[in-house]
Amino acid sequence: MDFYYIIVLFIFGTIFGSFYNVVGTRLAKEESIVFPPSHCENCGHRLKFYELIPIFSFLIQGGKCRVCKTKLSIKYLLYEVFTGVLFSLCYISFGFNLQLLLALTFVSILMIVIISDFDSYIIPDEVLIVGFIMLFIEFIFIYSFKTALLHLVSGICSFILMYGLKLFGDFLFKKESMGGGDIKLLFLIGYVIGFRMSIISIFLSSFIGLPISIYIFYKNKNHVIPYGPFLSLATLIIFLCQINFADIIKFLTF
Repeated sequence: MDFYYIIVLFIFGTIFGSFYNVVGTRLAKEESIVFPPSHCENCGHRLKFYELIPIFSFLIQGGKCRVCKTKLSIKYLLYEVFTGVLFSLCYISFGFNLQLLLALTFVSILMIVIISDFDSYIIPDEVLIVGFIMLFIEFIFIYSFKTALLHLVSGICSFILMYGLKLFGDFLFKKESMGGGDIKLLFLIGYVIGFRMSIISIFLSSFIGLPISIYIFYKNKNHVIPYGPFLSLATLIIFLCQINFADIIKFLTF
């Protein structure tokens, strides 16, 4: 039965991953996520239902538009697969219960953030606001109103911390060191995983992003490096592995 749920959630994840790609890319450009319907960005061909099947459509068409034969970016396939994997991991980590709903919501928000920030260097406020409202309601429903408020304090503390880091970075580098979206994202992260673990997510994201950033900077010194994807990946590791602050302390003092 576990294997059945893992497969089903993977399939649903690929479907949602395809949709999240639309949401992430279009909101960043201030476009409607409904109109126009999915189409080839090169020739404008409106995609048929059989051209929208996650993973399979990309592979069967050889990664090209069926009409104009323009090569499609591999990122579409990767987003679908990665979201499918994340949905399955949510079940493996939390089981089939109400916590799974919260996990899927949080993972979905972070996935849209990764797509949007990676593609357009923008983290849409709409995603963070709607995501927070959904998570707040779910916290009340799954735990209690008091718990939701306590986590709200953690989110606010995380926001203040990140804003302080931005001010310090701006002063140190004499230019904007961090976007406003990253600060608001840490509020959401702190709300879900807590203030102390949000600090760990900052350190872990820096560790993940450092080698990639060095490589990108070496190739193009003027290239802007989005921080949101690294912060989201670090948070996903902490969240899905259910790492808590006590585990960190125990590891450091071993």
